[in-house]
Amino acid sequence: MKNKKSTQSLFGLKGFGRYGLKTEKSELSFFSVQPTNISVLSNENIDTKIRRLMTLLSMIPELEIICLDSCECFDGNKINIRNRIDCEKNPAVIKLLEQDMEFLDDIQLEMSTARQFMFCVRTKDKKESQIFQQINRASKIISEHGFDVRRINKEDIPSRVCAYIAAAMRGICFRFMRRSTRKSCSAMRKEDS
Repeated sequence: MKNKKSTQSLFGLKGFGRYGLKTEKSELSFFSVQPTNISVLSNENIDTKIRRLMTLLSMIPELEIICLDSCECFDGNKINIRNRIDCEKNPAVIKLLEQDMEFLDDIQLEMSTARQFMFCVRTKDKKESQIFQQINRASKIISEHGFDVRRINKEDIPSRVCAYIAAAMRGICFRFMRRSTRKSCSAMRKEDS
């Protein structure tokens, strides 16, 4: 009989703690960070932002940065279209496929600002009161360094974890799709010969 593990245990998650997500080795507390549009900042202001982030990371060594892509990802579609273009012999169909590719690129570009940024504070071997103090200290230091943050509550954590896992799964699916599409394209070429 196989030993079946839950998805939760496969990811090393125990459940929710008072201040965030409990793993087998630590508790994770998350802060949502309001991103800054650096395209409108001067070089001097960009340098200042970078220095503040570097200082922040050195002041809070247990702080981690997480970037989630909350927009739709069309990489799988684009891979499929590229492979179809490689296999296609009809110039009219190739032109239509190239237009589809351009359309997907335009949509992806428009949606590329839909990123979510988070800071994560990882606490290990601490009592609840110590975790609370560490989270409050981190929140204060982050704010003092010019970052607009809010602590993510228990209700919002599952949707963020799902976005992270979905992004990881899309990457796995794309690698599989690339391999399987190449194989089918090779088979089509052999049939045409």
